[in-house]
Formats: sequence, C-alpha cells, structure tokens
Amino acid sequence: MLNLKQVLIATGSLLLVGMSSAQAAQYDWKFQASETSGEPSFKIKQKWADKIETMTDGKVNIEVMPINSVVGPTETLQAVSSGILQGHMTDPSYFSGQNPAFGMMGNLVGAWSNPYDFLEYMKHGGGEKIYNQLAERYGTHLISAATFPLESIPSTVKIDEIKDFEGLKIRAPQGMVYNIFERIGATPVNLPGSEVYTALEKGVIDAADSTVLSNNDAQGIHDFASYPLYPGFHSMPMIAVSINKQIWDGLSEDLKTTLETAFDAMAYDLIAQLKEADIKTLEKLKQDPDVHPVDLSAEERKKFRQAAEKEWKVWADKNEITQKYYDSVTQFLKTRGLL
Repeated sequence: MLNLKQVLIATGSLLLVGMSSAQAAQYDWKFQASETSGEPSFKIKQKWADKIETMTDGKVNIEVMPINSVVGPTETLQAVSSGILQGHMTDPSYFSGQNPAFGMMGNLVGAWSNPYDFLEYMKHGGGEKIYNQLAERYGTHLISAATFPLESIPSTVKIDEIKDFEGLKIRAPQGMVYNIFERIGATPVNLPGSEVYTALEKGVIDAADSTVLSNNDAQGIHDFASYPLYPGFHSMPMIAVSINKQIWDGLSEDLKTTLETAFDAMAYDLIAQLKEADIKTLEKLKQDPDVHPVDLSAEERKKFRQAAEKEWKVWADKNEITQKYYDSVTQFLKTRGLL
C-alpha cells in the first residue's frame, strides 16, 4: 500500500501529464464552411476536424465555423489569403467574380452524374493540380477536393420538363450555373445559401439550386417548397478544402500527408453519409401528402446537359486556365464514356 507521500507524488505526476496533454495545439486554425450549423454536412465536417486533432496527436486544432461566422461566403478566399481565416471548406463558384475559372472549376454544371467520377478526376485525373495552379495565385492551397451527392432543387411549383424553367425565379450563385439557368429560360437570382430559406418562404424566388435533399429538409425548406427535384441532375459543386498557402508551405511533409489523407477520407465519408441521409429523407417525404418529389426523365436531363455543354465552351474561352481545365475534364469524361 502506498503511503501519503507516495500518493501525493503519483498524483502530482498524473497532474503534470494532464497539464502536458492539455497544452495548446501547435496549430490552431479557423476554417469557415458554406453551410449553416444545423445542416448534416456541416456536422460531418466538424467531426472530421475532431478526428484530425486525434490523428496529429493534438498538434492541429481546426475549428469549423458555419457560413457568415467571420466573413460573407464570397469573401473567404480573400480572408484565407490575408490570414483572417486559416482555411475554408466552400464552393469556389463564390469567387467567380475574381476569376471565371473558379466558377467553372467549382461547378461544371451538368457534367457529373456520380460524385465518385468527380473525385476520381480531381484526385487522379489532374483536377487538383490545375485547381492549385489557380488557387495559389490567390494565396491559398487546396488540400483536398470534396463534393456532395447530386443536389436537389427545392421548388414551390411543379417542374416536370426543362421548359417549365422558363420565367422561373431560381436562386443560383454567380458563375456557370447562373448562366446555364438563363440559357434554359429561367430568371436566376444571386443569393448566398444562407438566404434560401427566407427567400423561398417569402416568395422572392420560386426554386433554388441549393445543396442536397437532406440538408434542405433539415432546414425545413420542404414545409413550403413542396416539389423538390430529386435525384439531382444539374449541380454537384466542388468543396474546396483549402488553407493559407504560407501556412501550408511551412508545414512538415508528414503533417501535410496526414491532412491530405484525412480530408480525402472526409470526401468519401461525406458522400456516403449524405447519400444515406438523402435516401431516408426521400422515404419520409413520400409519406407526406403535402410534399411531391419529382424525378425528371432521362430525355429532360439530356436537354439540360446539352444546354450545359454549350455554356462550357463559352467559359473555356474566358482565359488560359479555363481552357486548360475544359480540355482536361472533357478528355477525362470522354475516356470514361461520360461525354
């Protein structure tokens, strides 16, 4: 049996160990996301940030914050570059005004029918390399590209055909998706994702290009947007998990590898979990007599794709890097039988 002195020594040792493990992380970063805090995808990102702290033995602490926490969604690129934020997890389309390549690479509208094809292109087909040639000019570095399953379109009116988009007021972020909705006759309205709920509720817009089915349902959007288009056919935006380039350049190679591995895994986890959530949400909505999910036919989807391809060519001519991306991604799609 230990005497009092031995107990005090042992207890003191434990306290010292506890103090050591509780010391501040070597790297304490704030990453702003493009979702509200209640959305399932935001919670998945937060859990992965916690995993990274464990994987790095406490060296890296990442606080994932919801949209508008520090700056607006179109301002995170500049905020990360200047060090106001250390990173972001967001759709690059928000930065189309700074360079059209962000809009094209952030969301090549109509290109992808499967999120895993997109990840294959970004991670193994040259996509991430081209994106970093763009992003690093703006003081940021892409750690990993992620995405959602295909987005739904919550709508207050029924859309059975592409021609039903004519005159429809639809929320769309600036960039390629905005232009393609114009091409099919819609009247796009540029709003951040955080304003979609209120705009639909008040009738400012009729429909919205806005995240996945489960995220929309979690926000209560289907209470009044009772004609969601699902499965999605139009938009599958990239989630650029990016960090301040100067910070990235100063990290050790093993820490860089850990971050890349962790965020690559998050990309696949995000798709799997949201797809499962979407399936459950769809089953729930089918039981609701006031909600009527719509699945566009293959023929109507083809019409949208044809309009989108015309817009790709327009954007390819905007500058050198949009042309480089267009050549790269269309070649990938062709070799996979997707174009």
